[in-house]
Amino acid sequence: MTGQRRGLRLTEGIAALRGVLVTAMVSASFFPSLARGQQSDDAKPVVVQPGAPGKPSKTLPPSTKGTLPPQSAADVEFMQGMIMHHAQAVEMTALIASHTENKDLRRLGARISSSQTDEMKFMKRWLTARAESVSMAMPGMPDMDTHGHAIGLMPGMLTPKQMEALRKAKGEEFDRLFLTGMIQHHGGALTMVKDLFDTAGAGQDAEVFDFVTDVDTGQRAEIKIMQGMLEKESSEEKR
Repeated sequence: MTGQRRGLRLTEGIAALRGVLVTAMVSASFFPSLARGQQSDDAKPVVVQPGAPGKPSKTLPPSTKGTLPPQSAADVEFMQGMIMHHAQAVEMTALIASHTENKDLRRLGARISSSQTDEMKFMKRWLTARAESVSMAMPGMPDMDTHGHAIGLMPGMLTPKQMEALRKAKGEEFDRLFLTGMIQHHGGALTMVKDLFDTAGAGQDAEVFDFVTDVDTGQRAEIKIMQGMLEKESSEEKR
C-alpha cells in the first residue's frame, strides 16, 4: 500500500508540473506583448518617424520633441475678416422679422443667424487665446487694418447702397433682395476660404482647418437652398 501511495503521489506531481508548464506556454503564446512590456518597463521610449511612401521609417532619439506649426498671419487675418463678414450676415437676418411673412425665409434666417453667431464666438475665442485683436482695425484708426492699409469690404459683403435697399424693401421684394444678397455674401465667404488655403503655410492649425472646412461646407449647402427658393419664387411669379 505504501508503494502504491508513493506511486500515486508521484503521478499526481508529474501531472501538476505538466499543467504549470502548459499554462506558462499558453500565456507566453497569447500574451507576448505583456511579457515584452514587463521586460521593457525600464527601457527608454522609442520615437519612430514614418517615412514617405516607399521610404523606410526612421528611429529618432528619445529626446525628440513634437512641435506645432508656426502661427500664420493669414490665419489671424482670416478670422478677423470673417468676424466682420459674419456680422453683416447677422445684421441682414435681423431684418427678416419686420420685413417679410415668408415662413421659409424666416426659418432660413434663424438658421443663418444662429450658426454665424456661434461661429463669431469661436473666432473671437481663438483670437483672444492667441493674444490677437478680434478686429482688423487699430484703435483710433477704424479705416485701417493691422498693416496700416485701408480696409475695404470683405469679398461678397453687401455695399452700403445694397444694405439700404434691403432695409427699405418689404414682402416679396425683400425676399428677393435678401436671397440674392445672401447668396452673394456666402459666395464671398467661399472665396475667403479658398484664398486662405491657397496661402502657403495657412490653414495648418487643426482648429482653423476644421472650422474653415465647416464654414465652406455649410455655406455651400445654404447657397443651394437659397437658389432653390429663388427658383420657386420665380416660377410662382410666372403663373
